[in-house]
Amino acid sequence: MIVIDPPKSLSGTLRVPGDKSISHRSIMLGAIAEGDTAVRGFLHSADCLATMDCFRRMGVRIEERTDSGPSSEGRSDESVLVIHGRGLHGLTGADGLLLDAKNSGTTVRLMSGILAGQPFMSRITGDASLSSRPMGRIIRPLEQMGIRCVSEHGDGRLPISVYGGRPKAIRYASPIASAQVKSCVLLAGLYADDPTFYTEPVLSRNHTELMLGAFGGNLKTRIQADGSATTILYPGTILKGQSVTVPGDISSAAYFLAAGLLVRDARVTLTHVGINETRDGILRVIQAMGGDLTIRNVRIEGREPVADLTVSSSKLHGTVIGGSLIPTLIDELPVIAVMAAQAEGDTVIRDAGELRVKESDRLAAITKNLRSMGIAVEETPDGMTIHGGRLKGARIDPLGDHRLAMAFTVAGLVSSTPTVILDESCVRISYPSFFEDLRSLT
Repeated sequence: MIVIDPPKSLSGTLRVPGDKSISHRSIMLGAIAEGDTAVRGFLHSADCLATMDCFRRMGVRIEERTDSGPSSEGRSDESVLVIHGRGLHGLTGADGLLLDAKNSGTTVRLMSGILAGQPFMSRITGDASLSSRPMGRIIRPLEQMGIRCVSEHGDGRLPISVYGGRPKAIRYASPIASAQVKSCVLLAGLYADDPTFYTEPVLSRNHTELMLGAFGGNLKTRIQADGSATTILYPGTILKGQSVTVPGDISSAAYFLAAGLLVRDARVTLTHVGINETRDGILRVIQAMGGDLTIRNVRIEGREPVADLTVSSSKLHGTVIGGSLIPTLIDELPVIAVMAAQAEGDTVIRDAGELRVKESDRLAAITKNLRSMGIAVEETPDGMTIHGGRLKGARIDPLGDHRLAMAFTVAGLVSSTPTVILDESCVRISYPSFFEDLRSLT
C-alpha cells in the first residue's frame, strides 16, 4: 500500500526504462539468430525477465556485462545484455518441458510462434492472471499452419502445449489488430517453406517487423486503401546477431506525460522515448486535448524513431478516441482516462473492447475507480464516456494490474485529498522503478 499526496509542483528531466515490447523481442530474436546479440537499455521488468528465463531453459546463454565505452546518450558503464544465439533450429526442450511465462502475455504468444518450428513439445503455463487471458487467438492460426497446439482445459487458456514441427505457410486474416498474434504467426512463418501472409484490420505495433528486418529477415508490409495491412514474410533467410539499443517505453512515459499536463506548475522532459507511429497515439491525443507538448531531437536508432518530449501544465478539453487510433494507444488508455477525468467537457472512448481481456477487465476497473474518485462515467461494451470534473482521493485497488496502479497514482497527484494505492508492487511487471522516478520529479 502506498499513499499518494498531491505535490505542489512537478519538474525535472527523466529517462524512462527501455521499451517492454522491444526488450521481449530482442531476447527472442537474439536467441534464434546466429552469433551474439548485444542489447543496451533492456528492461529488467518481471515480464521481460520471464522471457529471459524461458529461453535460458531452452539452452540459450544470456549474460549481463558492463560496457565501459560511451553509449548513444553519452553515458558510460552501461549494462549490456549479451544473448548467444543458437540459430533457428538450435533451441532445446526445457527440463520437464515446462516454460513459465508468469504474467506475460507477450512471452506466451510470441514464444509460441518460435516453438512451432522446434523439434520438441513444450508446455507453457503462467500465473492466475495470465491463465485467465485468451490464447485461442494464437492457437487457431498455429493449427492452420499444421501445428498441434492444445489448451489443457479445452477453453483456449493456459496451460497450453505446443507440439513443434514444420509449420505450413498460410494466408491469415485476423479479426483484430494484435501485434502479439501477428508476431506469433510471422515467427512461425520463419520455419515454413513458402511465404506467410498476415492481414489485420489496421496496422498494429510493428516492432517485430522492424527488428526481424534488422536481423536479416525478408518481409514487407502493404497498407490497403481500406486501411488494412498485410505483412508478407519470406522464409529461407538466416538471422544474424545484432547490436540493439532499446528506446524508452512510451507506455511508461505516458504516466509522466499525463502528470506533467495535470499537476499545477509542472514541466517535465522525458528523453530518448520511442515514438514509433504504431505506438504514438497518446501524443496525438495530448495534442487533440490541447496539451502543451513539444517533440524535439527526433532521430532513428535501430530502425526505431526516438525523441525527447516535454510537457507543461495545461488546461485540457475532452475529445473522441476510437477507430484506427486505438491500437496505437491501447496500453495508455487507463492514464488517458485519468487525463479525461480532469479535462473540460466529455471524452468518448470507443472500439476498445480489447481492454476487457488484459491483466484485468480494464474498462470495468477504470470506470469503478474513477467513480470512486468522484467522476461521472458511463461504461459501454467497448469503451466509456468520461465527464470531466474534479478528482477526490480514494482507496484504489489495481487488481494486480500494473497499468491501473500507475494510472491512478497519477490521479492521486491531482486529487483533492490523498489517494491510497493498494498492492503497488504490481508495477514491477513493467516499471520496477516507477515510484522512485516519480519522487525524483516532486
